[in-house]
Amino acid sequence: MKNSFFPKISLIATLALLISSLVSCGSKSKLEGTYSQSGGGTVALDLKSGGKAQFTMMGESVACTYQVNGDKLMLDCTPKGEKVDFTIHDDGSLTGPSFIGVLTKGK
Repeated sequence: MKNSFFPKISLIATLALLISSLVSCGSKSKLEGTYSQSGGGTVALDLKSGGKAQFTMMGESVACTYQVNGDKLMLDCTPKGEKVDFTIHDDGSLTGPSFIGVLTKGK
């Protein structure tokens, strides 16, 4: 009786872990790419795999990390920069603080 209970629990736990990792990877990979302001603005954000990013503003680039939680992208550029939160929109664009505005993904 005990022998049949534990394999079921481990199977359920393994499936739950696998599904959650696939979902989290899928949402980040969809966002990977280079975002910039329309009209040749001075801000660019390059989201890479593994939660790494490169944030460029007025010619200065800073290495960053990012995390996605729902419709929020949290960019962490410390210690050389700041933490900046973006809203992810259905059309794939990102909206940051007022000085950054809307960033759209390049083709």
